[in-house]
Amino acid sequence: MQFARTLPKELVHRAAIAEVFLTDAERLSEDEMRLAAQLPRRHPFYGDAVAPRSHHDPLLLLEACRQGIFVVAHRYLDVPLDHKFLLRTVEYEVSDPDALTCGDTPAEAVVGVRVEHRIRNRTGVTGLRLRFTAAIGAREALLARIDYSWMPPQEWSRLRAGQRRDLGLCDPPVALPGQTVEPGRVGRRDRANAVITPPRTSPDGVRTARLVAETTHPTLYDHWVDHVPGMLELEAFRQLALIAAVDEGAVRAPTALPVRLRARFRCFAEMDLPLECRTAPVVPGADIECTLHQPGALVAEARVGFADRDTAGRTEVLAAPASAAHR
Repeated sequence: MQFARTLPKELVHRAAIAEVFLTDAERLSEDEMRLAAQLPRRHPFYGDAVAPRSHHDPLLLLEACRQGIFVVAHRYLDVPLDHKFLLRTVEYEVSDPDALTCGDTPAEAVVGVRVEHRIRNRTGVTGLRLRFTAAIGAREALLARIDYSWMPPQEWSRLRAGQRRDLGLCDPPVALPGQTVEPGRVGRRDRANAVITPPRTSPDGVRTARLVAETTHPTLYDHWVDHVPGMLELEAFRQLALIAAVDEGAVRAPTALPVRLRARFRCFAEMDLPLECRTAPVVPGADIECTLHQPGALVAEARVGFADRDTAGRTEVLAAPASAAHR
């Protein structure tokens, strides 16, 4: 596979070439494909860290997989480029954290893709469940699954108009402002990469913060969408869970890697409604449960697990039940 140039940005639904991480794709059989990705060493979002970045952010590799869902749909199932996409579930597990160690050159990943399930209605296939196996060099780095669906733009417009009308919202949406948490608390140097407000902690250990949607963010809002993107929701979960893990002593520092994540998206997150992110009380040795709420609805839910790094840069994975990415 080639790593010399990126795939067309339109194919992966990106506006900026710098945000395209896939460089090649090939079909191996009816249900199997292979992708190539180059991971930048100093990405302004995924590479932003309070300490020298020793490992690539697992969410960077997940983003490469997410870009792959569009390649599979458009290139191999002939889904038109103007169709709209919905994330339904996302899960991943870092099988070898040290495979994500940063080197002196951009990492080159090869991602195997398998179609596990096709979602159908009377018009044909309208969605997929894909399994991803990402390797960097000879080492398997990450296993992931993504369930997603698509629809024509006119159907999308009816769906969005119906939800916003039911919520009493007008068009166009304007994101609610908010002062974000100090970036160091969520492992960041750049305040622009902090996406939650300073959290509150209840007596029973529940932490609550509001998601802040900054629509000028060059990565999380690479192009305009009329709702909160799924990857921004995952980042809010990561940041609040990380604060909880550090405060409760589950990890030593906010440089811990998010090595496990399972998330389900239940409805659109509206940027012009308050979006409250919560964590359940931290349970030693278990992944941290998170939920995202807007008035009248549970928007999304997730479980996040972290791995600390010792002074030599190696990772120490915290004990937790095996992810369904292995099943």
